Amino acid sequence: MKVGGIEIVPVLDGVGREPAAEVLTRPDVPDAWACHADLLDEHGTLHLDLGGFLVRTGERVVLVDTGVGTIDNGKYAGGRFLASLEGLGVSPADVTDVVFTHLHFDHVGWATKKGEVVFPRATYRVHEADWAHFVDSPDAEPGAVRKLSPLRGRLEPFDADGEIAPGVSARHTPGHTPGSTVYVVSDGDERALLLGDVVHSVVELHERDWEAVFDVDPVAARAVRNAITDEVADSTDLVVGAHFPGLRFGRVVTAFGNRTFQQI
Repeated sequence: MKVGGIEIVPVLDGVGREPAAEVLTRPDVPDAWACHADLLDEHGTLHLDLGGFLVRTGERVVLVDTGVGTIDNGKYAGGRFLASLEGLGVSPADVTDVVFTHLHFDHVGWATKKGEVVFPRATYRVHEADWAHFVDSPDAEPGAVRKLSPLRGRLEPFDADGEIAPGVSARHTPGHTPGSTVYVVSDGDERALLLGDVVHSVVELHERDWEAVFDVDPVAARAVRNAITDEVADSTDLVVGAHFPGLRFGRVVTAFGNRTFQQI
């Protein structure tokens, strides 16, 4: 896909499977998914595609998130990320920048492997609030610390919104995690928003009062999500969540008073 002269390509790694009600809920509504069963399989399971996005802009080769890695635990299974990159003609040494929407395990899986950085020439970027929460905090989960600590020598955390590569800007969107970040790709009048886990499923573009179980601040996460939905609705802006089917982009449109997601 192109945004002006900037190319954005999904990089698939694997899939996650979760009981839908254990991922997204509507407060005080016991069977919120009843009206959205078409988004689930016959067992009420929500399928979450896992991976990231390759952005080619100028001389830069940017990865936005790095999938889940080699995990295969019955719910989450990855392992395809590097092969997917190879299929796009990209080797790990070609990558100039790795930027994270946030630091949950299913977004950092190929950042390191066995204590070594996977993309040896890349600079790694993430909002400093997430690094503080997941790595530097005394309460940080040990597995996350082991996974991410090898990045320190190549890490450039940021604490303000701004451009991180030509045509690629970071926007702090706290709520899902303290440093949750949306990346806005723009060229001329064209824009695409890589939403990370601000939106897990397209249902959250329809329903304004749902919550993700894993949000550290559900009120802030809902406010951010609704503000972005309002911003892009009925515009030419493209959006994609980190777990949308096929990591495919689409637009938010209003029909009969309701917001819907139209995949392109």
